[in-house]
Amino acid sequence: MNILFIEDDPMNRRVVKDMLDVAGATMAEAALAEEGLKRIDEDDYDVVLVDLRMPGMDGMEAIRRIRARGDAKAELPIIVVTADTAIDLRERCLEAGADDVLFKPVAMDALFDSIGRVLAIRGGGGIL
Repeated sequence: MNILFIEDDPMNRRVVKDMLDVAGATMAEAALAEEGLKRIDEDDYDVVLVDLRMPGMDGMEAIRRIRARGDAKAELPIIVVTADTAIDLRERCLEAGADDVLFKPVAMDALFDSIGRVLAIRGGGGIL
């Protein structure tokens, strides 16, 4: 399984990478949304994890741009990973095109459950 995590905080990327390593998944990293969108152009991923608050383009805009693509990558499973706890946040993320929302700090079982659910819904097959 190949996962892209778009997140500006290196410690958050490290924590999630360590969790995914346990499951034998490969994780590519992008510190900015723009970099993440380029990585999606260049490589194939099974799931995209994206933070909402980053310098430059935010995660919501990155999700919208992925969904607006004119190719199969527009259907990539996207999971928001955020510390934002606004009451309507989950609804706004889903409206923007996210498949699920996880709140930091993310527990390993919640991460794996979310990945499994979005892959099952999107027909991506293999679960961690």
